[in-house]
Amino acid sequence: MAAAVVGGWGLLALAILTLATPSPAAIRKTERDHCNKTVDIYEDVSSPAVTAATWGRPLTCWYRFRSFRGTPREWILRVRFKKFKVGVLANATTCVGGFLQIIDGNAKTEVSNRKDPGVFCGESEQPQTFISETSFVRVLFHAENFTDQTYFSFDSRAEQQTEVYLRYGQHPELYPNRRGEVVPGSYCERVFKDCRLQTCYVQSPAYPGVYPRALHCKYRLNTRLPFIKLYIENEEFNIDGQRCENIMTCPMRPISSGSQHCPYDYIRVFDGMNETSPVIGTFCGMGKFPYSIIGTSEDLYVEFVSSPAGPLLNTGFHFNVGNWPGHVETAGVKNGSCDWLLSSETLGAGEGIFLSVAHWYPPHTSCTYLLKGRPGEIARLYFPSFRVNRIESPIQLYDGDCGESLTLYDADWPDDARIIKTFCDTFSRPMEKHDFVSTSNALFVRFESKTGSYSGSSLYYWAHYDFFNATKFGEAVPNTECDETFAAWKAQSGYLRSPLNTLVYKRPGDPPNDLTCTYSFVTDKRLFARVILTVEAVTFKDHPYAQCGMCWDSRADRIIVKEPLPGSGKGSCVCRLGNGSPPLRIVSRGEKLDLKLLVDGAHAAASYFKHSSPLFEAKYEFAHSPLCGPALFPATTDGEIEFPHYEALGYVTPPRSIKCIWELRVNPERDLWLHFDKIKFASRSCEDGKLDIFLPGMTEPYLGICGENVSVVREMPILSAAQLGPVGPISESHEDEPPAVIIQFTGSMAPARAAFKIAWTELFHLPRDESGAIKTLKLEDCGFRCPGDAVCISTRLLCNGVVNCPTPTGTAFNASFPEADDESPQTCGGPVAADGSGVVGPAGWAGAGLGAGLAALLGLACFVAVCRLCRRRGRSRDIHVPY
Repeated sequence: MAAAVVGGWGLLALAILTLATPSPAAIRKTERDHCNKTVDIYEDVSSPAVTAATWGRPLTCWYRFRSFRGTPREWILRVRFKKFKVGVLANATTCVGGFLQIIDGNAKTEVSNRKDPGVFCGESEQPQTFISETSFVRVLFHAENFTDQTYFSFDSRAEQQTEVYLRYGQHPELYPNRRGEVVPGSYCERVFKDCRLQTCYVQSPAYPGVYPRALHCKYRLNTRLPFIKLYIENEEFNIDGQRCENIMTCPMRPISSGSQHCPYDYIRVFDGMNETSPVIGTFCGMGKFPYSIIGTSEDLYVEFVSSPAGPLLNTGFHFNVGNWPGHVETAGVKNGSCDWLLSSETLGAGEGIFLSVAHWYPPHTSCTYLLKGRPGEIARLYFPSFRVNRIESPIQLYDGDCGESLTLYDADWPDDARIIKTFCDTFSRPMEKHDFVSTSNALFVRFESKTGSYSGSSLYYWAHYDFFNATKFGEAVPNTECDETFAAWKAQSGYLRSPLNTLVYKRPGDPPNDLTCTYSFVTDKRLFARVILTVEAVTFKDHPYAQCGMCWDSRADRIIVKEPLPGSGKGSCVCRLGNGSPPLRIVSRGEKLDLKLLVDGAHAAASYFKHSSPLFEAKYEFAHSPLCGPALFPATTDGEIEFPHYEALGYVTPPRSIKCIWELRVNPERDLWLHFDKIKFASRSCEDGKLDIFLPGMTEPYLGICGENVSVVREMPILSAAQLGPVGPISESHEDEPPAVIIQFTGSMAPARAAFKIAWTELFHLPRDESGAIKTLKLEDCGFRCPGDAVCISTRLLCNGVVNCPTPTGTAFNASFPEADDESPQTCGGPVAADGSGVVGPAGWAGAGLGAGLAALLGLACFVAVCRLCRRRGRSRDIHVPY
């Protein structure tokens, strides 16, 4: 009984509950009847039902979402419009017949668009999502004529900011300003500082959802280093890409650039800090953005504008910001955006660097680089890295060849007659690690683009440049690397060294070619008869595979000094000279002398490229002017040197200073006696005139004579055959010739100039046996034995007016009974005895008689002349002078 009662009450309660609960259709009807209300998150909201009271009448509904628990600023709303149809978009700027408005934020939120939220209109049957920037969203629906063809439906969902990955990225807590710092009082003005890749996200408001209308967003972007880059390539881009959902009626608009193509919604990029900077481009459309954009500095200014009215379709943009690693500190002066003056004064030592244009540039851009060296320098340019690509991000299309080019000129301006090389984007092969060298101190480089570019040149290169001192000490020989000529009519003396331009040590070829530099010294006997070359130092580096010991046969680096004349001998070869070694002094016998520098190409670059120290140093001087007379005297029994050479005084202007070098060859096994018939110096100072006598193989003078010790000429010593012995290694050039005595005079040609006359005689040195007696069997060549039984001379030197026998010294000479010399009356007055000590016979007396007759005739002529002069003086002294 009790169980039946309980069951009855249960059925009754169930029936009452069933009657009290409305059906789902009744619930939806109730929802559709409500308008202008606050709705819960996750609640479906639809447009009100069309009734007789609302049909054809204006209708305005607003919906506000209920507040969040916790911290509101950490939440955002995702509002999904399932379907939507209200009003018609006219001219992409105005909604006719109704609109949908979304207000994001209020007076309490950090950002808000409540002042000018813009409107949406049109039709969308596909779900479209709006993702708010704040936790407060208000949706307003207005129709001028509400019918069943005017409707909307949406739902909502709350999410924490960190869950919106596409907006905030990974680890948003590490980068609180990844989306920029909001400018107070604005909805979408943001400032980005010190951007690096993945630290700055530039986005349209409400991204990745549909962006609001009536926007004027400003983004100030900054990186620490140039060149700032918008990494937008291949990113989804949808700004005004579609005006309606029907793809047949409103086809998708491809990404376009230019204000004429983007009049309504667009993004505009400025190359600088604000809107007064140059405009890089204005973009709109839909698709994957084809290229990135690179600015010329550390700053870009981006402006995003949407029209006051538009469809509920387009989702905006997103890109990263960083700097392109194409910036180097170029040591030069920059004019404009890409014109450079790169001078050696600014660069200093080392190498300079400049890169291809790595930032945007407009069509018909010309960027120039002028490499300017000091006078005497040359410029070198080479590319460690060079790539030629197709033009990937043109601003203006171009279908022809050579849309972009790089041209090198051997000049300081773009002279088409002096083009070294041109690279084009369509057909050129890049040339890496090839030296382009100017012939003067300037090299001009010009980059030209007919298309322009958003992200840098299609010709990617890394250029190094430097300057080399190409100063020549002589006159450069055309079409040679380093040959020089030193002419006597250009300079009488000077200095030279190995090439200052160490670029010559970078040898071409495989294996590298050897380097040969020839320095030629040329004179004319009407100016000078000799070349004096003094090599002061030779400092080659050790050759890894050759030694310096055998200079002529080794591949070691060396210099060779040689006269380029037939029969001039082998010359001198030197591969090391220094560390206290005496200088190598070469005096030419003729009017030409060559110095050759020979460097093995295999190690030339490693040893000497950019090695500033000289490999050799030398001085040269042209000497022995016509006033000196003959320079070379072959071996003979006697002769004389007279200075100055009076025949030359008539056609040569005496120089301020003069140097004469006479070379006296001496027959083998002969002694030499030098004696002075006269000698006069301008003063007692050796600076006004000095005579030096050098023996064979000696670098220091054997005897020096000047005004202060001129008396030493009275007793000139005999130079023995032993002293005139074999030639030393310094004078290897004339090994097959008899030894030579060098007489050198250095002095000034002052009015009271020096003058002297030097005579010499070759003497036969008389040999003696162990007892000291003369070996008479060796006297076949003796024509006359000089006093003192020490030497003898040839017969033809007797009685020739010059004393050829030296004055005997020591105990062998008896002052009371002097022995007869070669010019004494005893010798020249009678026949010559068999032993050579007699006198000359009839020939001597005949000569004396002839001299007396000539003297008498001369006296008679003088007497007649005096008489005539006396008679003229007795006449009238009136003198007629013709004018």
